[in-house]
Amino acid sequence: MATLLSLPSRPSRATTTCSSSSSQPTFTINKRQLLFKTTASLCLLSSSSPHPATLVAHSESNPGSAAAAFGGGIVNTKSWFRFYGDGFAIRVPPDFADLTEPEDYNAGLSLYGDKAKTKTFAARFASPDGSEVVSVIIRPTNQLKITFLEAQDVTDLGSLRQAARLFVPGGATLSSARTIKIKEGEDGGYKTYYFYEFDKEEERFAVVAAVNAGRAFVAGAAAPRRRWDDDGVKLRSAAISMTLL
Repeated sequence: MATLLSLPSRPSRATTTCSSSSSQPTFTINKRQLLFKTTASLCLLSSSSPHPATLVAHSESNPGSAAAAFGGGIVNTKSWFRFYGDGFAIRVPPDFADLTEPEDYNAGLSLYGDKAKTKTFAARFASPDGSEVVSVIIRPTNQLKITFLEAQDVTDLGSLRQAARLFVPGGATLSSARTIKIKEGEDGGYKTYYFYEFDKEEERFAVVAAVNAGRAFVAGAAAPRRRWDDDGVKLRSAAISMTLL
């Protein structure tokens, strides 16, 4: 099952250590540091990917260089507005408008016991002209991978390479894939996040996926490829800023 986040047309001082391998580079970053063409194609969930994503480059970096690790860099997002959602938080680029669907607080209050409609996006923000989007979707992990156990970490869905089929749409050209480990509080352990950057038709996407308590959280930032040279660092940084609460 591939998840595609698409565009509308229209803790203490952070310390970073990086370790690389030829197959799955891993980055350990303190939690405080790392703080989706057309409207009809906002979210694509398919049962299979008939055309696997093509890996054209698996970016490497020098140890300690987090910016180089993400193929064009990231910026400090600490000054950006931090949006708190259902089990996650994400930083929002300046001037982006909140397009998140409001909660249906009246659901369940009628005589017929209406249920709240499932929201397509848990969070969604767009640039003033609507050409750039930052979104978060949440899905039960058992919709992504059949299992009798409740997934607690994204590694339960497979390795970085194995999970790509879940988070990168078929036919996409994958340019970068990374494993990120973020410390959960001062005394907590580490939570694993998977990062993918890829091109699909005329758009580029930066996607970060994580899992907690049987739910998969997928943050995605997208823009036309012609805009990525100017705004890619900002969009990539927004996606990477997602943390689980």
